[in-house]
Amino acid sequence: MIGYLNGQLISFKDNTVLLNVNGVGYEINCTSSTTARLVNERGGEVYVYTAVREDGIYLFGFDNTDEKEMFLKLIGVSGVGPKCALSILSSLGASVTRSCILSQDVKTLSSVKGLGKKTAEKIIVELRGGLPVSEVAQSVPSENDKAVQALISLGFDRNSATKAVGLAVENGAKTLEEVITNALRNVR
Repeated sequence: MIGYLNGQLISFKDNTVLLNVNGVGYEINCTSSTTARLVNERGGEVYVYTAVREDGIYLFGFDNTDEKEMFLKLIGVSGVGPKCALSILSSLGASVTRSCILSQDVKTLSSVKGLGKKTAEKIIVELRGGLPVSEVAQSVPSENDKAVQALISLGFDRNSATKAVGLAVENGAKTLEEVITNALRNVR
């Protein structure tokens, strides 16, 4: 199975990238943050999950092992396939998804396109007790994560929100209120 790739970006469409690794092109379905990074850097490294099905072999790519591990936990829930899990991580990210599971936040989890309330509840019930203590400690969203979520709830896409928050922090914003206010000026 393929677990990691590092190469140059050939092309992309939506959240699917074509990565050239030593002359071989790999088509990888990625989270939106991974796609944005690969497009920005014209390539790079991707942690990969390989799904073998009767109609083909599919690759799913992630920025880091934390994101990949959350993906594996999500697809372990009955009724949650790789595309649904990828959609959850693209919309919320691994830390917010983990936080939603631990705090039993059905509303935020079910706000993901294509994810209903019953499936969100099922994810929470099946995964809540299965997160190790180390992951519980990481699950508290940072002020930046909260700011990104606030911008997303205002209708901005995740990539724009993340960039705007990063710029706000670079400009010296320290508190959550300062970060959000500054980010709103920067978001496009």
